[in-house]
Amino acid sequence: MNPTDPYLAATQTAALFDRSADSKIELAGPDARLFLHNLCTQDVKNLPEGAGCEAFLTTAKARVMAHGIVNHVRWQGQAALWFDTVPGQAERVLAHLNHFLISEQVELAERTRALAVLQLVGPAATTVLNTTFAAPLPALKPWQHVALTLDGNDVLVRSNVSVHLPAYDCFCAPALAPLLQKRLVQSDAVPAGNQAYESLRVEAGWPVYGIDMDENRFVVEVGRNAQAICYTKGCFLGQEPIVMARDRGQVNRTLAGVLCGAGPALTAGTKLYAGDAEVGQVTSSVVSPRLGQTIALAYLKRGSQAPGTALMIEPTSAGRQAVVCALPFA
Repeated sequence: MNPTDPYLAATQTAALFDRSADSKIELAGPDARLFLHNLCTQDVKNLPEGAGCEAFLTTAKARVMAHGIVNHVRWQGQAALWFDTVPGQAERVLAHLNHFLISEQVELAERTRALAVLQLVGPAATTVLNTTFAAPLPALKPWQHVALTLDGNDVLVRSNVSVHLPAYDCFCAPALAPLLQKRLVQSDAVPAGNQAYESLRVEAGWPVYGIDMDENRFVVEVGRNAQAICYTKGCFLGQEPIVMARDRGQVNRTLAGVLCGAGPALTAGTKLYAGDAEVGQVTSSVVSPRLGQTIALAYLKRGSQAPGTALMIEPTSAGRQAVVCALPFA
């Protein structure tokens, strides 16, 4: 791979992804934090300004409605919450939130087109930002953000930990995005696209709504409990089945990593076997440049989830083997 290869840049220098199509919802008003607190799996009520967290929106039965990041921001002089998730989900998320909005003083708005997002990934990401903004970036905790300016224009820079590499999301007005992109590239960021991002996010074990989970998936099965579920926050929608699963100490299926050796990436829905028994199904798969083999995310049944467990990939007659691996892969 050459120095301008997007994947190589992301893992060795810095790659730049345009994430502006990601769905973005804003909640404003005096009751915004308490309202979202009651509808998501994280402690949003006590989320300080400048902080953020990974969270799920669920149904009363703890099925996943959405998965994304909540930030307590001050943008254009107004305090608000932002919830951003994968493209194409804004309408669903707004409808879900509106369903529970009764008398609370909360204003809901879609901000997908009103906010551009450029994501910088790689070991040199901090250096690229320091050069671009001509000032040292402060140390940021996961999902924490800081307000900066570029030629007098506001840019919100957020620490992103989804790909297990140094990464930052730069939120700005769409009109500013071309200039910001130009400055980041001039500071040695390499423009990158969907193929490189998909490899990075599967290697990191980062699940995507609509691919690795949907409204039929029990939230605890996604395997993001430590990162996205707060068990001490009090009542919230879907809490009862989540706590019951915690108290049982197990779920029937869990999203896990699978090393698949040489060969092409597996298609979604590919079945995995332990002996003659089907024990799992693949949701995402890529050929990993860092690991030198195919890897996959798959929901595996209890008893077949331990790292090191040997599995067979359908069709089993082909003899292709797989091994369960702890996430993240790389």
